Amino acid sequence: MTLPNVPMKIIAGNSNRPLAEAISSYLGIPLAQAEIKRFSDMEVFVEIQENVRGQDVFVIQSTSYPANDNMMELLITIDALRRGSARRITAVMPYFGYARQDRKTGGRTPISAKLAANLITTAGVDRVLTMELHAGQIQGFFDIPVDNLNISPVFVPDIQQKFAGQDLVMVSPDVGGVLRARALAKHLNAELAIIDKRREKAGVSEVMNVIGDVSGKVCIMVDDIVDSGGTLCNAAQALKDHGAKAVHAYVVHGVLSGGAVARIAASQMESMVITDSIAATEAVRTSPNIVQLPIAPLMGEAMRRISEERSISELF
Repeated sequence: MTLPNVPMKIIAGNSNRPLAEAISSYLGIPLAQAEIKRFSDMEVFVEIQENVRGQDVFVIQSTSYPANDNMMELLITIDALRRGSARRITAVMPYFGYARQDRKTGGRTPISAKLAANLITTAGVDRVLTMELHAGQIQGFFDIPVDNLNISPVFVPDIQQKFAGQDLVMVSPDVGGVLRARALAKHLNAELAIIDKRREKAGVSEVMNVIGDVSGKVCIMVDDIVDSGGTLCNAAQALKDHGAKAVHAYVVHGVLSGGAVARIAASQMESMVITDSIAATEAVRTSPNIVQLPIAPLMGEAMRRISEERSISELF
């Protein structure tokens, strides 16, 4: 769809208002006036208080905690925009919360990522912009265009600045993340290592082996999501047991539920870097070894390119 000279509007949901404001500031476009509230029974109500007829509208909403509330906010906002005759609606989801349920893990279990994709598409969105999906093939769950941004433009400069001149090894904490770790290793001209682990049940992991040479080197673990932190903490211990000089982590989406922040603080990791795709809790903000990197420039530039019908892949 070509939208020549169509005004661009940005709507912010409640999941991550600071990120939406940072993107708005980067683009120099004020957030559109919208009321997103709850009735007494927690039913979601949305009213767009500006004209959106014929315009190119971007709705910024991660489906992070509380995931179901934020998902309903997104769906109802999309419906309000569609009924307001927006020309094109793009769901900007820095964190797609149901992405981990991307396959059947046993008998009679759902593929919730596909269901979530169906709901978003049916609500009336024309395009999805997200970042570092848990599995790239989730793009195929949508029957509309999906732009899945790579984190390299955010992580690579930070790693180069902090670890210049050091002998680095990029580490994937599991086999599923090898492509992500390998891509960063290529950018940084670093070596690659892999943690081989066996997961006995959800939320519990057992590290079995370290594939690659980490002795005397600075190890940087790379992952898309950190939730309980158990996998990364166990992996950090395994790397230290194999002679790693130091262990750090770079993770895109910091879910950090339960006691994850305290667990990470007590682990062998000297630092963990996450992005602000999910709004930081008080525990994250005050943690001595967790740092957030801003993604507003990357997300904002991608939104500008979508609106102007320009290539996004050139960013990488």
